[in-house]
Order: sequence, then structure tokens, then C-alpha cells
Amino acid sequence: MRYLDRLQPLALLVMRLTVGAIFTVHGYHKVFGGLHHHVQFVQSLGLPGWSAYLSAFAEFLGGLLILIGLFTRIAALTVCIDICVAIAKVHFQHGLSGNGGYEFPLCLATLAFALICFGGGPIAFDHIRAPGGGWKAKP
Repeated sequence: MRYLDRLQPLALLVMRLTVGAIFTVHGYHKVFGGLHHHVQFVQSLGLPGWSAYLSAFAEFLGGLLILIGLFTRIAALTVCIDICVAIAKVHFQHGLSGNGGYEFPLCLATLAFALICFGGGPIAFDHIRAPGGGWKAKP
């Protein structure tokens, strides 16, 4: 099964693209389609209104950064915190599965946590900008 190790860069790419696309789209609707409504919703949860702006932009900009693989670990940390707060304040009361449950947000939090731990992988802008990174093989 060691031959599967060669697929790890591809697995990180697929994970990054999936998480990045989901958070970008989710945040886009908040930032450009109803930021005022998102602020009201967040305030109804007992959180300060300014945290709605953090949430919306963390999802949108964090999702974009994860998507392209730039500052992946920091972006993944922001979306992981964001989705964990969403699980605690919104989804947990609905149970694991079912309408409004936390099974999907938990999967996103888990994938974001994996990106925090592993980074964006070799097929990411992080790898190019990192000292000693780039596409050249290391001796």
C-alpha cells in the first residue's frame, strides 16, 4: 500500500479545493447577498454584531485562500474556528443528523483541522513561496 503515498499531494489538493469552494460560496452569499441579515442572525444567537463580519469574511476570504493554497494553515484555522462556533451555536441543538444537524459542518471542521495540520501540500502557492519550496526536486 506504500504506492498510495504518492497520491498524498493529490489528496491534499482535492481536500483543499473542496473545502475552499464550499467556504467561498458560503461566505460569498453572506458578504455580497445579505450581510445585514447575517449580522441580525448572529446577534439573535447572543453574539456581538461585529463577529458576523468576522464570520462572513473568514468564510469568503479564508475559502479563497484555501482554494488557491495561499496561507493555507492560517486560513484553515479561521474557517475551523468559524465552523466550530456555528456547530456550537446553531447546529448542535439539532443533533448529529437530520435537518440542521451538525454532521456536514463537523466534516468541514475536520477537513479544515487536517489542513491546519498538513498545510496545503506541494500543489499550492504556499509550497512555491516557502523558503526552499518551489517545483525543483530537493537533493
